[in-house]
Amino acid sequence: MRKVILRDTRKIPPFNEPARELSVLAKPLWLHQRDLLARYTTEEREVNSPEEIKPDRAEMLVYRDNLYFDAVFIDEFVRRARALGKACQVAFALDDRAILGHAIYLQEGIRKQGQHYVADLWYYPRGVEPYVSPLVIDTEPREVGFYHVPTHMSNPYGDLVYDLPTKPFLSVEHWLHVLHANVDFGIFAVGARFERDAERDVGLNLRLLWRGMFERKQVLSSSFLVKVGKNCSIDPTATIQGPTVIGNNVSVGAGAVVGNCHIGDNVTIDQGCQLMLSVVGNGSFLPFRAALYRSVLMEDCVVAQNSCLQMTVVGRGSFVGAGNTFTDFNLVDRPLRSYYKGALQDTGMTAVGGAVGHNVRIGSGLIIFPARMIDSDVILFATPERRVIRKNVLWEDSDHLGLDGGQTLHPRLYPRD
Repeated sequence: MRKVILRDTRKIPPFNEPARELSVLAKPLWLHQRDLLARYTTEEREVNSPEEIKPDRAEMLVYRDNLYFDAVFIDEFVRRARALGKACQVAFALDDRAILGHAIYLQEGIRKQGQHYVADLWYYPRGVEPYVSPLVIDTEPREVGFYHVPTHMSNPYGDLVYDLPTKPFLSVEHWLHVLHANVDFGIFAVGARFERDAERDVGLNLRLLWRGMFERKQVLSSSFLVKVGKNCSIDPTATIQGPTVIGNNVSVGAGAVVGNCHIGDNVTIDQGCQLMLSVVGNGSFLPFRAALYRSVLMEDCVVAQNSCLQMTVVGRGSFVGAGNTFTDFNLVDRPLRSYYKGALQDTGMTAVGGAVGHNVRIGSGLIIFPARMIDSDVILFATPERRVIRKNVLWEDSDHLGLDGGQTLHPRLYPRD
């Protein structure tokens, strides 16, 4: 089958790169897509618009390159599309809770058309055709009660819940979607699938129990749920619970806690670090007592000691100094909003952190308000005048530009359009 990739060249702030170049589960989105589709496709072409697709009578899978999906989703789409035997487009029910709860905010790629939501993923059995049928995929969301908190932060019962898709699909058009693709629609969805399967399959429970007893470990820490790569060094006092994936050449120090995470290659996690539902990109370094909660680090990042990142995305090659706090909740009863297409729009989130672009340097002891963005290539000094980041920080606001010859001291690698 031929796959035809529709290029989406829009740059996503604050990274100022197209979605295809941003990291999902410790690899670029384009590589994530290629690996998932390798079993189905024998040739690949890239075009800028559907009109450029050649009218060949070949079996085709056409998709936009800013889409996130996983193996479970794409396997069902291809299987059902081939069984249908005619041209079709991916669609979702209007009451799909995962789509309504997370995917339709700050984007236009998943849009209402007739009685369904549709997106830019098509299957053509005999070349491009003018008429396509909607192929409705149920994301099979699973409600996960993640918190029990005071009612002013949640529903009247104090439950803060998420509808996690067990067949995730997302159009990545905002930094918040990068967070969703990695966490809520990524590792969190993997955990939701595991919980669903454990409830249905007695045999799975027996295998889990046997593996834990054989390895003398708690079930969630057994090798059934914790996958460790080659040449890793994990201190015996570290606590690692799955589902967790750890890459090659990873070091985890004494007393570290890693729960339901995806760790890339060549990562160092020093003693006392706390990581929960987070993704750490290749080559990153977390010194002692750094904390990540539902956060994403792209490649070659440093988060220094005593810094706490909550629901935050950090771009590649960035440095977050010691003692920084990324907050995730408005103290006053106001919706969390973020910029999309030049206007503040609702994020659909009760709590969400911030976004740090690529090649950023942040000093020590800053507090970043929820849903704020720090542009790529920015340097923020810790000064008495700026300890709290209340607004988005653009490259033009960077502290290094106020120094003599500042523009030559720190190169601008990721300019905005």
